Amino acid sequence: MCLDEGALTPAQLDEFKRTAATIEAHFQQEFHQIKQALKDAYTTVDPDVDTRRSGVEAVDDDQLAALLEQVLIRGNYERVTETELNRAFESASLFNIRLYVNLEDFDEVLLYTRGVSERSERINGPLGFFSRTVNFRNFDRVVLFIRFKETIDEQSTLGGCRPGATMLKLFKDVPEADLEMLFPNTRIGMRIRDKLLIGIPALVSGGVVLSTKLGATLLLLGSLLGFWLGWKQEPVTLDRNSILALLAGLGALGGYLWKQFSSFRNRKLRFTQTLTRNLYFKLLDNNAGVIYRILDDAEESECKESLLAYYFLLAEGQAMSAQQLDEKIEHWFADKWQCRLDFEIDDALGKLEKLGLAHKTRDERWQI
Repeated sequence: MCLDEGALTPAQLDEFKRTAATIEAHFQQEFHQIKQALKDAYTTVDPDVDTRRSGVEAVDDDQLAALLEQVLIRGNYERVTETELNRAFESASLFNIRLYVNLEDFDEVLLYTRGVSERSERINGPLGFFSRTVNFRNFDRVVLFIRFKETIDEQSTLGGCRPGATMLKLFKDVPEADLEMLFPNTRIGMRIRDKLLIGIPALVSGGVVLSTKLGATLLLLGSLLGFWLGWKQEPVTLDRNSILALLAGLGALGGYLWKQFSSFRNRKLRFTQTLTRNLYFKLLDNNAGVIYRILDDAEESECKESLLAYYFLLAEGQAMSAQQLDEKIEHWFADKWQCRLDFEIDDALGKLEKLGLAHKTRDERWQI
């Protein structure tokens, strides 16, 4: 993108290419060391490892989380606070599903996001009517870090997880209100509207069954109960027709109850399918794969920030204040690439200064 500008002289162009190679080589070497440290820290808790752990000492869980957080911050990820997470849990899902998550099932939960944008989506109402437009915050990338407790209830939704293990997942395009669906212990619940859609037809059909198909059966059962309790002196004769009527009524009652149970189960199954389908298309990577991907993201981010700061200092040809350089880069993205961002100018200039590629003058201006 910088080279396509055509703003550099041939001499500046050669200098920029040499500097770009220096910057890339520096961060490749630095992140190679970070990658080895993360691999050593993660190998003892990696649930997917297929090699022997000979001579590998267990690393403290806090050390792994700290290393991971450093890489995520350098890749421009931001940590979701507990307050923000609780607010997201209380928000209504965009997928018309009520989700529940119990964070007490885990020893540690860390959530990081990158790329926040405001979006809108059309949501259909009951039976496709009364649709409405919902505005929501969307995260381009979400990293979920979970450490399971040493004791896990095998009968719970986490029954298949290894106690004490660590899970890493990377997702894309996740609405803030649907962060719950990313957790492995997510439970699906019925909203009031869903209960009404099942309950009202059940009451109506139940009244019809009682008044039509169960009338004779209820009368016969009432007579038998009255005779057994001594409320009625005349014995009840159970002939073939009476027994058939009794069985028919009980069969109708059983069929009705089974139909209502099936309706409830099928509706909950549709919710589960909706949740699974959305997770399938949003999941980008798991466990060790997440580490390699965010390492690459962080390395790319560090290189891009350094290259941009150096390029605009070089193209300007004179010293600039940090604020002037920051505004120039942000305006370039907005005008030429229709992208609005908050460039971290202090971080970029700090990297150039560390590499000896730029320095600050006495009047607080920067030059190469």
